[in-house]
Amino acid sequence: MDLVELGAFLKSRRDRIRPADAGLNPGPRRRVPGLRRDEVALLAGASVDYYTELERGRGAQPSAQMLAALARALRLTHDERDYAFRLAGRPVPAEHGSTAHVEPGMLRLLDRLESTPAMVITDLHEVLFQNRLARALLGAAPLGRGPGASFAYRWFTDPDSRRIYPEADHPHHSQVFVADLRAAVARHGRDPETTRMIASLRRRSAEFAALWDTGDVAVRRVDSKRIVHPTLGVVELDCQNLQSEDGRQRLLWFSAQPGTPAVDQLELLSVIGVQEFSAEDEVEGAAAEPSRPSRREG
Repeated sequence: MDLVELGAFLKSRRDRIRPADAGLNPGPRRRVPGLRRDEVALLAGASVDYYTELERGRGAQPSAQMLAALARALRLTHDERDYAFRLAGRPVPAEHGSTAHVEPGMLRLLDRLESTPAMVITDLHEVLFQNRLARALLGAAPLGRGPGASFAYRWFTDPDSRRIYPEADHPHHSQVFVADLRAAVARHGRDPETTRMIASLRRRSAEFAALWDTGDVAVRRVDSKRIVHPTLGVVELDCQNLQSEDGRQRLLWFSAQPGTPAVDQLELLSVIGVQEFSAEDEVEGAAAEPSRPSRREG
């Protein structure tokens, strides 16, 4: 572990990024060539003081979740991400899970989707990155690892996770989740974490077990969703997917059909999202949870 070198490395990566590359407005005056420390902290969900100490090499050992968030904020490549993890004395994460690396190209594409809710997830339905509108629509994704990081897993094991959809739509979403998960399991091969996740779902949910035994398989590429929002009510949106080359990650974005009430609801959502973000408390430390209640993937 070399936190001094980690701090120097983070600063060198911060200096090379233009604000526009990270989806930020550069403003008229800037004293640094790249991002400011407060901008990196905002993008990573950390406090400015925490990130400043980390960059100076005087902070505590960062968690895997914080390192993954910094890798996304600084648009690190796979090799750079792995290097940062090793400097921090953390094992390099697997290619799935909530700390999986998101390709900078996918993040750059997500940055361009400012006017629509968008997010990056794994093929096991673990949220990796959300833009502001996605968080306003769906709530902040939970931190942590293990099966509970998967919205599909929580769908069958936590009844509260289903409140995001009207009850009449639950059977449809259950079928879609199971058929999509079967395709993901085949893609992951003999991965032990994926195997344990499916075994746990079969034990804990009779509904999942029955649907799994049908043998249905279908990758989710596009779907229509009715999302229950606490302020806007039911919002009917199209959900589209853009998959990575290996199929293990997806960029999801939600759009309203022209002439429908959802067009006005999304416009209002943009206002709600800004208000919520301005009121949100800063995250203190590497493993802190967001202050807003966690909801789900969508």
